[in-house]
Amino acid sequence: MSLFGAILERLWKLPPRTHRVARIERDVAVPADDGTLLLTDVWSPDGDPRPPTLLVRCPYGRWGPFGEMFGGVFARRGFRVLVQSCRGTFGSGGTFRPQFDERADGLATLKWIEAQPWFDGRLAMAGPSYLGYVQWAIASDAGPSLKVICPNITMASLAAHWYRGGSFSLDDAIGWTTLMNTQEGRFALLKRLFRVHERKVSRQIAHLPINELDERILGRQVGFWRDFVEHASADDPFWVEASHAHRVPEVKIPVHMVSGWYDIFLPLQVGDWAKLAAAGNPPHLVIGPWTHIAPGGMREQVAEALAALKAHLLGDRSALRKQPVRLYVMGANEWREFAAWPPPGFEPTRFHLHPGGRLAAGTPPDSAPDRYRYDPADPTPIVGGTLLSNAAGRRDQRAVEARPDVLIYTSEPLPTDVDVIGEVSAEVFVSSSLEHFDVFVRVCDVDARGRSTNVCDGLERVDPKRWPRGADGVHRVTVELWPTAQRFRAGHRVRVQVSSGAHPRFIRNLGTGEPIATGTKLRAADQAVHHAPGRASAIFLPIAR
Repeated sequence: MSLFGAILERLWKLPPRTHRVARIERDVAVPADDGTLLLTDVWSPDGDPRPPTLLVRCPYGRWGPFGEMFGGVFARRGFRVLVQSCRGTFGSGGTFRPQFDERADGLATLKWIEAQPWFDGRLAMAGPSYLGYVQWAIASDAGPSLKVICPNITMASLAAHWYRGGSFSLDDAIGWTTLMNTQEGRFALLKRLFRVHERKVSRQIAHLPINELDERILGRQVGFWRDFVEHASADDPFWVEASHAHRVPEVKIPVHMVSGWYDIFLPLQVGDWAKLAAAGNPPHLVIGPWTHIAPGGMREQVAEALAALKAHLLGDRSALRKQPVRLYVMGANEWREFAAWPPPGFEPTRFHLHPGGRLAAGTPPDSAPDRYRYDPADPTPIVGGTLLSNAAGRRDQRAVEARPDVLIYTSEPLPTDVDVIGEVSAEVFVSSSLEHFDVFVRVCDVDARGRSTNVCDGLERVDPKRWPRGADGVHRVTVELWPTAQRFRAGHRVRVQVSSGAHPRFIRNLGTGEPIATGTKLRAADQAVHHAPGRASAIFLPIAR
């Protein structure tokens, strides 16, 4: 066992090892349907010539963390593990086209596995993020060999994330594009440790037009970056072949999911949970206080996958929970289990925005709207939240809340603890000097000392088609925020931020309606948020009955 593997298992406190790794076959060539060779490492445990099989398809390499996290950890617990490099990455042939080849290549790999003399008919898939997306690509049509999947911090339609709320996930998209185009270069790991490329992205991310960011950061055009920005809508027919959201209800095998309250894909993942549940196959779901790259979340993903494989490939269900949904309640700092998502017994409760920056349950009085000016030349920044980078998670919000382009509405100190668990949304009545602008809403927890910490947020892009003006010139905009599980403790206050940007998490709205790929002109917007009877802006928090 490698030193890294030994440290990993000790830190993660995983179940005891039952086997040794008997051998590792490197660079096994698995043919795709078009003849492209997909390089695969095969980790085999000792003592069993035909153990159950785990398939991990990965675009981030087969050595190092991913090889040890799956190949080593699972082989030492009695599973044969295939870690395969996706097309166009780490020696596999062809060109990496994110999302487009994973279904065909995954099904071809499954066919190859079934033809091997060592395969005993028991197969599972596991892995996070893109390694989870590739599972959704084939799960509905994999046939009887595939017994269970473990898609973590992921979703069945990546385009639905890039263009959430009608905007564009700029920081995630250009950060990931940079990673995918530098990860095989010289000193790649060292450069990542010293954040060389991350700093370069930060220096260039305000550049316009954004279709040139690949050249500014990487020195060349990247085909899939151009696809991201030139087909900038989840409804663009270009993405139909790459989405597997419609296949989710067809999956009949057990599904085990792990996510985090600050994970970039959380709303889509719980949406996939709901589709499966509606089809009669509710998955196991764990959501903890993690970001996309949090080590604690990675540990939970491996532990959950081990329990799932033990149950569905070995027939030992002793490690499975009685309730399928396990949630970490932030603020209470405790785990709770439920029968479903959203948890039963929590109902949306309306809290209105009031004049004077108040947040309260009662209907606001007749009052003039609150106003601010949003200038894309100085865009409202994002602080913490659901980012792909290390800047994600819970952060102090007081600096951003002091900006003149951010409105805040705060409740009175709470007399008792209040648990908010489930889906969060907002209804904002807003008018603007422009036809094109964004509405960003964030819920925060303000402690007794006045420190404001972000809980969840969401953004909607407003244009005449998505959110038309009413006869009075006011838009009624619904914003779907990230789900959450948060205890607001007695003496704390609930705060709602309203602004028109979250740069660079979401691309700034230039105010012109130009295509995001080529837009360069900037127009400032004068915004008005209404809170009067008939235009009573509100946040909806799921609170226990």
